[in-house]
Amino acid sequence: MLHFADSLTFSGRKVVAAWAALPLPALSGSSLPDVLSAHQDVPWKLLSSWKEQKVSSCFAQSVVLRGICQEKGTRSPLHSCESPEQVLQLYLHTQFPGALSTPHVLQQPCHTQPPFPQFFSPLLTRRGFLLDRAQGFSSAGVESTPVLAALQSCPGLLWLLSGLCWELRPRRWGSSCAAGLEQDDVQEALEELKTLAQCYETGFGADGSEDEADSD
Repeated sequence: MLHFADSLTFSGRKVVAAWAALPLPALSGSSLPDVLSAHQDVPWKLLSSWKEQKVSSCFAQSVVLRGICQEKGTRSPLHSCESPEQVLQLYLHTQFPGALSTPHVLQQPCHTQPPFPQFFSPLLTRRGFLLDRAQGFSSAGVESTPVLAALQSCPGLLWLLSGLCWELRPRRWGSSCAAGLEQDDVQEALEELKTLAQCYETGFGADGSEDEADSD
C-alpha cells in the first residue's frame, strides 16, 4: 500500500485519501455508461478522517470499478467508448479535468458473504443492485455488490493535515515530552507536518522550486 500511495504522490506530497461507493448505486441490468451517466457527481463517500465530504479537484488518483458490465450504444459519449476502461477514464476526466487518473474495471463484483458486515439496505437485491421498493428478504441476503473505490491525492488533504497540526499545538506537548520525546523533536515534527500540508494547497509549485528557493 505504501508503494501504491507513492505512485500517486509528487511535489512533496505523501498522503492519499480513500473513497468508496459500496454499493455503487445501480439498477440491475444497467450498462456501465448508464450507471456513470446517472451520477453528475461521483457517488463515493470519504473513508479518511476529515470533515470535507466533497472534492471537486485532485492531483492524481487510482480508481477501481467492479461488478458492472459494459454494453455498447450511441446515446452518449460514454456509450461510444470501446472498452470499460475508456468509459471510466472519460467519466473521471469529466469529473476531475486535468488530474492524472488511472482507471481499473473488473467484471467480478465485491463478494459480501459473512463474515462481511451485513449493513445493507433492503432496497438491494442479492447481487447488490437497486430495487424500486423494499423486498421481504433480509438485507443479510446480499451476497455481492458493485463497487467504485479510489485512492486520491487531492487538495482536501490540506484540511486533514492542518487539523493534525492543530491537535499537536504546544499546549499538548506536555504528555509527549513526558513519554520521552524532546520538545525540540516535537517542534521539528510539527514543522514537517505543516510543510507537508502546504504541499496540498492549490497552485503549489509542481516542481518543488518554492522549497528550493526557501532553502537557498
